[in-house]
Amino acid sequence: MPALLPGSRRWPAPLSRAHHWSALLLLVLLAGCSGRFSRGPDLAQAAGWSWQVIPAGTFEVAAATRPGPAGEVATVYLEGDGFAYVTPNQPAMDPTPTDPTALRLAMAHPGPGPVAWLARPCHYTLPAHGRGCAEPFWTERRYAPEVVASLGLALDRLKARLGAQRLVLVGYSGGGALAVLLADARRDVAAVVTVAANLDLGFWVARDRLSPLVGSLDPAAAAPRLGTLRQLHFTGAEDRVTGTDVVRAFMRRLPPGTPARLAEQPGFGHDCCWARDWPRLGREIPAP
Repeated sequence: MPALLPGSRRWPAPLSRAHHWSALLLLVLLAGCSGRFSRGPDLAQAAGWSWQVIPAGTFEVAAATRPGPAGEVATVYLEGDGFAYVTPNQPAMDPTPTDPTALRLAMAHPGPGPVAWLARPCHYTLPAHGRGCAEPFWTERRYAPEVVASLGLALDRLKARLGAQRLVLVGYSGGGALAVLLADARRDVAAVVTVAANLDLGFWVARDRLSPLVGSLDPAAAAPRLGTLRQLHFTGAEDRVTGTDVVRAFMRRLPPGTPARLAEQPGFGHDCCWARDWPRLGREIPAP
């Protein structure tokens, strides 16, 4: 059976009583482990980055910025879906990721200029800054209009702080889907880069028989409007979670002549080996 993207569940897939209690036990154990919730701030602090929580409409969003001078173009990395499900049918009580891959990519960014990272709503903010947080926003509504709008407000605040006029958005996994949705909603995005992203939700849900993402926006629906946007889409040849075929389905919906490129990486999966090789791969980010 295909693997599940964090934050996805197969439909239908009932749990036995034993599995139910196992899931609850695992949830209790994870809740008692503080490492998951401190990993992002600890990584940022160790790298000398600034960590903050930004009020952003419906939600408050964790963010980190690289020290350095202001610049006209800021590169902003968007985190993946995080730890949304304990099992395919048991949502987590807190979606903070076990390891923030997009933050690791941001800290390995090889180019000059301002660099920042945005978590997803409800990552690293519960309970003290959990305004607006509810389970649907990290399960079926994780790409909802409220999520896109909140991240858009956070981007506005980051732009002001970094002195930037334009943005390059880099999204990992579900963060790639949101990068495309944000580019469709804004006029200041110079380029979008996605990494192991689920860019055609309809295709992906049907292929893997996942529960429908009711209330979420589908990046593939925005594709016909992105014919002038510079795009680079990284996929892993061994990715059994999303995969190259999901990105190809999205790219088939782009207008002819769109400056978009697919870059499939041999031997890469959904998690491996993006952060390790980002100092090399990141050099391919299109210049704004």
